[in-house]
Amino acid sequence: MSSTVLEIVKPPEDIPGVSAYVLGLREELMGGAMKRLDRFGLGDLSVDICQGADSVWLIIRRPDKGGLALRAAYTPDGGFKVRKLAPEQHEVLRLEAESVVGRHVIALRTSEADLHRLQMQVRLTPRAPLLIPFHPRDCYVLGADDDPLGAHGTVEAAQRGVNSALIYFRFEEPAFGSTLYFQNLTALNDYFRATDTVPDAAMGGEWPELGYLLPTPPQSGTPPTHPLPAGQEVMISDAILVFRDRAGDNELEMARQFLQMLGIAYKALPLPRTDYRDWVGLSERTLRDLAEAPQASRREYGHRYIMPYPDGEYPDVMVQMSVLAAVHDYGRWLGAPLPLEDELRAGLERFYDPDLQTLRRYLPNVGKDKDADAVDSWYLYHPMLNMARLALQGDEVCRELLLKSVGFGIRAAHHFDYVWPVMYDIRDFTVKTKARNDDRFGQTDVGGIYAYLMLQCHELTDDPTYLAEARAAIDAAVGMRFDLEYQANLTAWGAAACMRLWRITNDDRYLSQSYVYLASFFHNCEIWESEVGHAVHYRTFLGATCLHDSPYMAIYECFDSFTAFEAYLADSGPDLEPAVRMLIGEYCRYALDRAWFYYPEALPKEILAGPPHQSGVINPDLAFPLEDLYGDGQSPGQVGQEIYGSGAALVFAARSHHLIDEAPFRLFCNLFIRSIERTGDRALTLSLDGGETCRADLSLVRLKRRKLPQATLTTAEGDIVRAHTTSDDRLDFRVPANGRLILTWSA
Repeated sequence: MSSTVLEIVKPPEDIPGVSAYVLGLREELMGGAMKRLDRFGLGDLSVDICQGADSVWLIIRRPDKGGLALRAAYTPDGGFKVRKLAPEQHEVLRLEAESVVGRHVIALRTSEADLHRLQMQVRLTPRAPLLIPFHPRDCYVLGADDDPLGAHGTVEAAQRGVNSALIYFRFEEPAFGSTLYFQNLTALNDYFRATDTVPDAAMGGEWPELGYLLPTPPQSGTPPTHPLPAGQEVMISDAILVFRDRAGDNELEMARQFLQMLGIAYKALPLPRTDYRDWVGLSERTLRDLAEAPQASRREYGHRYIMPYPDGEYPDVMVQMSVLAAVHDYGRWLGAPLPLEDELRAGLERFYDPDLQTLRRYLPNVGKDKDADAVDSWYLYHPMLNMARLALQGDEVCRELLLKSVGFGIRAAHHFDYVWPVMYDIRDFTVKTKARNDDRFGQTDVGGIYAYLMLQCHELTDDPTYLAEARAAIDAAVGMRFDLEYQANLTAWGAAACMRLWRITNDDRYLSQSYVYLASFFHNCEIWESEVGHAVHYRTFLGATCLHDSPYMAIYECFDSFTAFEAYLADSGPDLEPAVRMLIGEYCRYALDRAWFYYPEALPKEILAGPPHQSGVINPDLAFPLEDLYGDGQSPGQVGQEIYGSGAALVFAARSHHLIDEAPFRLFCNLFIRSIERTGDRALTLSLDGGETCRADLSLVRLKRRKLPQATLTTAEGDIVRAHTTSDDRLDFRVPANGRLILTWSA
């Protein structure tokens, strides 16, 4: 009897273990067993299309600097018959791969206009109703000799929940560079619906086995049976890979590269449409319900206080200031303050604690069921930020309250050395909850909103102490990388603080640090249009989940981030990374469309959450938004309606609709208009500041009891822009998102 010695493959120390798929790929590549079917170039990269034992592969190499293996098609029996098909428009190669599973069609596109981009779309037509209990990941890093165990590197960011299916990683050895792999989940909705799956954390993996894990039903003794239908073609992968030959070696450069590469991937997406939304009409209904609905407010100490939720909770200073600031914005837009603004301002003093010399979250008579001394770290600063916004516009009540409260906020920052816990006791700073669920970090981005508040106070008083505080808070956040975000709107304000610091100090570190905040923000966005479950009834594209680990998008974080990004762009200039300008502009453009679906009137009543899954009250007749929409298609409104988010309509209206003196229309634009100049009695010149390759919606909206005139819209080059929709009430144009436009109209 003979025996053989088993060859032991030992992974490097930084790789704890490998799967059978890694070992199989390693054997095929290093043993020369793969059959090359075709080859094409992508800049200095070579792309080989190869047939292996059970897969069709794309082997992407940089000469002597390693590469990637990307699985294009997989069949367990290994019996692929591959042939070329005629490429369609913009394709470099199209293949058909037949197997016992069915017919895979693989289409490849490339772009070298900026960074190198490779797009691979794979469609599968099953032979039989096909159950997929498992499908291996599709991306493997390779060393210089094609050994998956010979490459060393770091995964900097990967998909969280049902946010964008992306992974951003960089090689340390060999010097292949960095890669952003983005899976366009919008294109895969048919697969998710057919298999009753959700792409939750589908993109990730462990080095060297990374990439997209096709969602499959959970396995058990009686697994779900939702097959792909026989004979029906379905997209199972829409992979977009962006390559950079030099990987960033520090936090600032990695963030900039991530945003730049995400911008390149974004340009390959077929973008969902946006529609005109009547935020002005919704604002009027919101103001009516704030003033008249008994669930919206209560009277305490002779003053009106806004409730956080209908028939729930207690008056709250963050809620009061959020709604007050939005009402103030809307009044400025109208040209005259609203009576509700004075009512809400009149009761602010009751939140002030003269012993602690700061604002309290609750009024002194809050119920015993609340811990009146517990404060979320961000909750201390956000009301002051809105007070500062109003103080800078001449509000003396807010100025006085702010300046006698902000010193306590500085003491809190010093006590925690600019590293805030989740919750503490306002009396003595005793920590009540130190870290969030992962037990490592507290509220990591509070320093951003604190810094913005300090810069507002600096503008208000010219006291250099506040500028020093802002710098100290931003400097303390250095090193957080993609763990920086705790809550989306705080991260957005942190980016705005960095941008303003750069403007004040001319220190380029702060411009670069703004990209770190933004990279963390966009990492936590859903850059896909989900049609899973109830999500088919609303829109999700480019929505940010409210917390770093939250399962839902929330209206408050949505419109507060929108406001912060307006400030960010206002302080920016030509030095801003073009991809950043584009991504921020696109976030705001889609927010104006997507946020409409937080309002119950925009949704079918039957999909709204009800007992036992509902913790809050929903009254669809009130013009108050739901708190929660879910990318995975759960019932919206599980948390109830946010009265404190009711300022969304007012904020969106005041920033997207523009009143034109003596014109019979309002001007709507879903991008921020950088400037509007009246160049004649019936002529305007507009400047838009969005992405260079993007589009924006511009509408002329008829005023009540007026008639729309004949109008002509031209670009700066003289090209006439035709309205794509016309009615008695509105003219809708689709225009370049960047550049000048000239609008003229008849008498």
